[in-house]
Amino acid sequence: MTRTVRRYTKEFKQEAVNLALKSPSIIYTAKELGIPPATLHTWLNALKCQGNLASVNAASSKDMATLLMENRRLHKELAIVKEEKAILKKATYFAQHQK
Repeated sequence: MTRTVRRYTKEFKQEAVNLALKSPSIIYTAKELGIPPATLHTWLNALKCQGNLASVNAASSKDMATLLMENRRLHKELAIVKEEKAILKKATYFAQHQK
């Protein structure tokens, strides 16, 4: 039984690492890209050892701050929508029982 070794370009590896850093799960990113999770972990560790991950992390930390702000805004918006829905339910109930 022969084992095939897949070769990846540097650009693909860099994009995969960027996606992994931005996504909530490295394993999920690896599955989406069709590569073994261990391979993606190896690429991440290699960049950490080289010190190149600092520049990637700086860019992703700005993205992370933006995502956190967006997440807070969406949570507030969801709370408002839930409150409005509860009010409409109560209004519907009272409108049906006033007849």
